Amino acid sequence: MNAAEIEKLPYRKCVGVMLVNVVGEVFVGQRIDTPTPAWQMPQGGIDPGETPRDTALRELHEETGIAPDLVRIEAETDGWLHYDLPHEIVPRTWGGCYRGQEQKWFLARFTGSDEQIDIATAHPEFSRWRWLPADQLLDQIVPFKRAVYRDVLDAFAPHL
Repeated sequence: MNAAEIEKLPYRKCVGVMLVNVVGEVFVGQRIDTPTPAWQMPQGGIDPGETPRDTALRELHEETGIAPDLVRIEAETDGWLHYDLPHEIVPRTWGGCYRGQEQKWFLARFTGSDEQIDIATAHPEFSRWRWLPADQLLDQIVPFKRAVYRDVLDAFAPHL
């Protein structure tokens, strides 16, 4: 695919979840599908008929094992944020149908204990996880997602 073809592709609609613990640290998981450092917050596509909030709770459970009753949604972004995938990975990601993602983000406060987090789910996304101080988040994220993560941090700063 060339750049002009990629620019004509739509964005995939999805949600992201900034999960924070009681001291304001942020959950990040190392993507299981890459050996290089690729930390991210939980995220995933919206199914037909599903609201973004419902998607956020479903994706959080699917990726972390955290049940919805162990979180409290405290905020969401006003609009949708987007990022473009690097051109070289567009053809092999989501069947080459999307140029990147358009995301609605939710801030979820984790009210459980670390023992209730289980990334060994039916379809694992992460090989390991950790809590990260919010001011260290951007340094750990793949470069093409950093602008969105900066916007998420800015949007949720009053709650952190």
